[in-house]
Amino acid sequence: MAEHKPLYKWSLKEAINLGEEDKWRNSYKENCVCARAIEKAITDNYNNNILNTDAAKDIIAEFGYDRVNHILADTIQQHSEDGRFSQENKDWANNFYIPNDDINWHFAVEEHPGLVNMFVDRVRKEFQTLGLYDKTHCNDEGNYEDKILVLKPSTLKDEYKTPDFQLFLATSGFGCYPDRIGTSITGVFIKDDERATFRRQDFIGCLKEDLIPEWAQEKLKEYYEPEETSGIKMEGV
Repeated sequence: MAEHKPLYKWSLKEAINLGEEDKWRNSYKENCVCARAIEKAITDNYNNNILNTDAAKDIIAEFGYDRVNHILADTIQQHSEDGRFSQENKDWANNFYIPNDDINWHFAVEEHPGLVNMFVDRVRKEFQTLGLYDKTHCNDEGNYEDKILVLKPSTLKDEYKTPDFQLFLATSGFGCYPDRIGTSITGVFIKDDERATFRRQDFIGCLKEDLIPEWAQEKLKEYYEPEETSGIKMEGV
């Protein structure tokens, strides 16, 4: 799978404050390229009132889910009053945070809204085939420490957008507690034992206990000391 250029998720003002103007600029340029590519894909693949499903697949392969979703959500948010976008797609688009930059319209898709709506349907259908966990699979429990959390898909590169790699065992960090000032959560990917640190907002919530897959339950046993009834064994992880 090709490595996609990173999507910068924050505004130009935030980028300037963080000294990340180059990251913002590079992402902005790629956003514009992606929007124009979507327009061309719609034109090339629409015939007899049918939009070829390969149109969405090819664009996703070239730019990745995160950027494609970002561009399409931005497009719908900027045309929120247009009745040619379905209410379902409007609700979907509103789940995405789009920075409030004055030039966001530069990478809005300038095609017939009805055709863009069809393209959004295709992209969403492709995304659903990944079988990822979502908020319906989670409990938004206050205390995350020693819990199996579900990462938001946007925190993972496309090659890791799988249910297995969404599962993360939280072990420490102020972000484990909703009433603490800090947001960092440190833990381990259950799939491959890799340690990492995320922010509390990078997670959907705690995976419901009855949905924990058998392979994950077996992996969890490796983190428990044999003589203990509780507590996570993290040595050597």
